[in-house]
Amino acid sequence: MSLDITFTLSDQDLEHFKKALNDSKKNLESLSSEAIINNAKSVSESINDDVPEFIASRLAKLEVLVQMAEDKQWDLEQEEKDDVFCALAYFSDEQDMIADDIPVLGLLDDAIMIELVSLDLQEDIEAYTEFCKFREKTTNPDPSKQDWLDTKRKELYGRMRTRRRSRRSGGSSGFKGIFR
Repeated sequence: MSLDITFTLSDQDLEHFKKALNDSKKNLESLSSEAIINNAKSVSESINDDVPEFIASRLAKLEVLVQMAEDKQWDLEQEEKDDVFCALAYFSDEQDMIADDIPVLGLLDDAIMIELVSLDLQEDIEAYTEFCKFREKTTNPDPSKQDWLDTKRKELYGRMRTRRRSRRSGGSSGFKGIFR
């Protein structure tokens, strides 16, 4: 038997998470990109059989953010890179809202933050996923493959920025983002 539990984050709740994310920016200044990525990986690697599915599915989204940050061919531009690393830096803070070593509940705040960040970076994640699918289908081994990937990446960058601007300016979604 499964059970759906729904809760609403008020504007005040969202501000609380936004503040936590902004507080984690200090990790951007004090840690290397590699350390931030490794810390985020250690959170996603903490998945075991004891972690509920609603947390495990969010931690899988964290893995996509790590892949985006590490993918040399995706080559995020600085603004997008800053947003992804800011999100990942949250997982470098040992003093997050709920201590991670508390069974089941310890990763709940992380799961909520991942969900919020994923909503905010939805266009980036969709573009990256499409880029990966395109890259897998492109079997041309010669140098022109890189030209195809560069062209596709530029096309996807443009589309994700247009969609993000539309959403943040009051377009299709009510969620205006946690970064702004």
